[in-house]
Amino acid sequence: MTGFLRSAGRRQLWLLGLLLWLGGLAGPLAARGQTRYLTKTGVISFFSASIMEDIEARNNKVAAVVDLTTGQLAFAVPVREFQFKRTLMQEHFNENYMESEKYPKATFTGQIVNAAQVAKLLPTAVQNVEVEGQMTMHGVSRKVAVSGTLQQRDGQLVVFAYFNIAPADYAIDIPLLVREHIAKSVSVRVNLTCDAVAPAAVAQP
Repeated sequence: MTGFLRSAGRRQLWLLGLLLWLGGLAGPLAARGQTRYLTKTGVISFFSASIMEDIEARNNKVAAVVDLTTGQLAFAVPVREFQFKRTLMQEHFNENYMESEKYPKATFTGQIVNAAQVAKLLPTAVQNVEVEGQMTMHGVSRKVAVSGTLQQRDGQLVVFAYFNIAPADYAIDIPLLVREHIAKSVSVRVNLTCDAVAPAAVAQP
């Protein structure tokens, strides 16, 4: 029982440090070997078909950490960094829908299912993975399960995922005037190219 509590405590502390790093507060976050990968330039894009006009945006400022030993991962998305083709659409997204001044980041923390098996086979081939965790956006947190792939390539870890999000699930209100002309779900694509964290990084403040 004591060992279990100690393990649970370490996990909670790791997640706390992870989230602090994602918030830009913990530069030294803990590299223990070459099983931890990170990026601050990950890409998330989304697309929603609409009778009036398709809605599409891209964000290349996504911060993410993946630990292959524990199977834990997390990412943080600065909402205002989504770039649209039209400035007016970008303004509506931030001010009317996402309320990005009030909710500046969307986050995800999760666990790779069967992480030990995935880590064992990863050096030999691309691995299909399932991740279960918690998505927080617009002040609402929900449990989600996402499918994706992991690949080790040239010393980096490449993460890809594709899934749908329903704005209504996160209390994102679509004005009645356009509600019937916009799809009820948004397709989200995640592309992360993460660098291995060297042990020397621990000493950095």
